[in-house]
Amino acid sequence: MEEEKYKALNFIEQIIEEDIENGKHGGRVHTRFPPEPNGYLHIGHVKAICINFELASKYGGKTNLRFDDTNPTTENTEYVESIKRDIHWLGYDWEDREFYASDYFGQLYAFAKDLIRKGLAYVDDSTPEEMSQMKGTPTEPGLESPFRGRSVDENLRLFEGMKNGEFPDGSKVLRAKIDMGSPNMHMRDPVMYRIKHEHHHRTGDDWCIYPMYDFAHGQSDSIEEITHSLCSLEFKHHRPLYDWFIEKLEIFPSRQIEFARMNVTYMITSKRRLKLLVDEGYVDGWDDPRMPTIAGMRRRGYPPEALRVFADKVGVAKRDNVIEIQLLESCVRDVLNRESTRVMVVLNPVKLTIKNYPEGKVEMCEMENNPEKPGTGVHEMPFTRHLYIERDDFMEDPPKKFFRLGPGRDVRLKGGYIIHCEEFRKNQESGKLEEILCTYYPDSKSGSDTSGVKAKGTLHWVSQEHAVDTVIREYDRLFTVENPLEDEQKEFLEFFNSASLVMNTQAKAEPFLKDAKPGEIYQFMRKGYYAADDNSEPGKPVFNLTVSLKEGWKK
Repeated sequence: MEEEKYKALNFIEQIIEEDIENGKHGGRVHTRFPPEPNGYLHIGHVKAICINFELASKYGGKTNLRFDDTNPTTENTEYVESIKRDIHWLGYDWEDREFYASDYFGQLYAFAKDLIRKGLAYVDDSTPEEMSQMKGTPTEPGLESPFRGRSVDENLRLFEGMKNGEFPDGSKVLRAKIDMGSPNMHMRDPVMYRIKHEHHHRTGDDWCIYPMYDFAHGQSDSIEEITHSLCSLEFKHHRPLYDWFIEKLEIFPSRQIEFARMNVTYMITSKRRLKLLVDEGYVDGWDDPRMPTIAGMRRRGYPPEALRVFADKVGVAKRDNVIEIQLLESCVRDVLNRESTRVMVVLNPVKLTIKNYPEGKVEMCEMENNPEKPGTGVHEMPFTRHLYIERDDFMEDPPKKFFRLGPGRDVRLKGGYIIHCEEFRKNQESGKLEEILCTYYPDSKSGSDTSGVKAKGTLHWVSQEHAVDTVIREYDRLFTVENPLEDEQKEFLEFFNSASLVMNTQAKAEPFLKDAKPGEIYQFMRKGYYAADDNSEPGKPVFNLTVSLKEGWKK
């Protein structure tokens, strides 16, 4: 019966529901999302954000936003603001619960002194190299530091001296006194505090000692009375240390629970490597639409709903796995198919002239904005004698199953008329197609067709006289292989896709897009979904390829 009860729940939900039933923490559910303010959030953080906020919401709980600002040399207020912007954009709100590990520096210092008094922490003068040598290996126990036997009074005096700035960087650290023979390397007298005479973006120069993540993290959870501290699987081996600190300090017993991190093909989430891409100019900043950052995906046109749906479909697992990027793109398509306005943009234009259509005449054709979303209305598009169509929609000698344009062939121009191809012209020197000459059936207009002519193909088009010049950024995968980090013998940059960005300055858009605003997303009929870039200006739209159509022409 118990298995039946929990079969629709993931393992974290099972833990939470058991805790609620047992009255643990009074039935409260309180989670937190603790980003380091030293970089931009990426696709992996999306999963963590969704899990923490969604689970708290499901069980009527709360989620704190807490910045782990324990390393002053890598922190930046730019990252703090971008992180907050990303979480809000995804649709979540921490209300008034915005905290920082630095809020607790005083309390953490007091906790550290408490451990010293209990004989569970000591000041070590060993160099980093010496501590590394004494650490041992996973199969061999470590060696105890010669400073491990210092008295409580001496440790308290030295630790206070560290705090007061009496010692230079790297000269001393505070370590927990646990077990140098533990099979878990994290339990071999881990460093709790180090000396850094660095300015902190929030506390200024008040402190010159800073807690390590493993010490600050669990205690910050405890101070905030976090009931379920959810983190990715790489912290599983840190959990015994997390529990040890809480137990020895006898403070609120927050519980750490690990889930599989988000790994997506053709993407990397290493901050160091992403920073290298930015610093070395492989991409145009952290918000480059090719980047796996939330800022990059937002600029590319990924809707927040699609990322939430993607995280939900991936689910919550106990083992790391790799998700195919096609699932993410499918989620993006599903949302944009429902939400985006249909427009016509010719990416590789060739001129088409309708010989029997009056010169100078302009006729308006109604285009449905989105057949998937009733009530979105229509917009008008000018039809004239001189048009543009896609170059690859014409073949001089088309095969039987080519249902587009060729000599003697009929096709319908979407929302307009059926045309018949009479002839074509090429450049005599290059042999390149220059113009297609057609006639049209005057009584074949969409919505009032009485011509009786049957056309198997339908093409998109743009009036030459009214076309808007636009720049299109066509994107491909950032890397040429699914996992650029898999081959340890090769540097990941060897797999950088130099063709991941192709600039198209030849495209012609319908006039409806002339004043497209940054962030607006459209379906370019028969091509894909495109987002107006942040650099778009009135009359000069720039579009980023969000994702191509799955196949064929979405209605």
